[in-house]
Amino acid sequence: MGTPLGDFIRAARDRIQPETLGLAVGERRRVPGLRRSELATRAGISVEYLTRIEQGRDRRPSPSVVNAVADALSLDAAERDHLRYLTKITDGGVCAGSSRAAAPPSRDVRPGVRQMLDLLEPAVAFVTNRCGDVLACTRGFELVMRGVGLLEAAEPNLTRYVFTDPRARTFFLDWDQVADERAFDLWLGPSLESTEWFIDQLTPLAGDELTHRLHRHLTPPTAVLGVRHPTAHELRWDRETLELPRADAQQIVVLLPADADTALALELLRDDARGRPLRAVTG
Repeated sequence: MGTPLGDFIRAARDRIQPETLGLAVGERRRVPGLRRSELATRAGISVEYLTRIEQGRDRRPSPSVVNAVADALSLDAAERDHLRYLTKITDGGVCAGSSRAAAPPSRDVRPGVRQMLDLLEPAVAFVTNRCGDVLACTRGFELVMRGVGLLEAAEPNLTRYVFTDPRARTFFLDWDQVADERAFDLWLGPSLESTEWFIDQLTPLAGDELTHRLHRHLTPPTAVLGVRHPTAHELRWDRETLELPRADAQQIVVLLPADADTALALELLRDDARGRPLRAVTG
């Protein structure tokens, strides 16, 4: 049985173009990227050892081996962090099918975090976790998300919305990019137990669109978030994320207009909404 660590290494190996490393590309090459033997040679380990890691038969590679594999795969900083994280959870044996009790993440938001959110008004901002729960938001966020289906749920969740609500495919200009981001974020918490619980809940509804992204383990590139607003047409946002203390396992995400047209459209939305009550999302 494989592991997330083995899945990641195989996916990273497959995406490498051999010619970029000075390796010959001939008709007899039967794999899309780097051969296992080529990666083992570059990392200075045996093919047998690499095979055991990829197949999940060796769950405790040393830090020096992990670093050597990262170097051999030419991973960037974010990918190296993810590789170390997958090594940690594989070493602990906590992954799909583990015996530890799965449980949903807490939806509580500290009063101090809510005060910070109030100070951000009229910005477009929300409190979330890596599962995608929308735990609290500014009036500006509700204004932008009005009528698209996300906040109408009893417990709004961005990841569930992306994978199960047909409106999401119209709302997001690049749905695949957003889906990749949401699936990748699941590996980052809030905890292994909550990730397992959420994946178990979502997989029967999302199907292959979720599972093939979970097993790919490739870090999505940073990109502008484009949405198709019901009345303001296309809006484009840069995203800034403030990580809250580890005990919270939450983030504050702020959407900033990425161009002048979006900034103008946001002001028009605010002008139109003045005097109209907005519902606050509560945990």
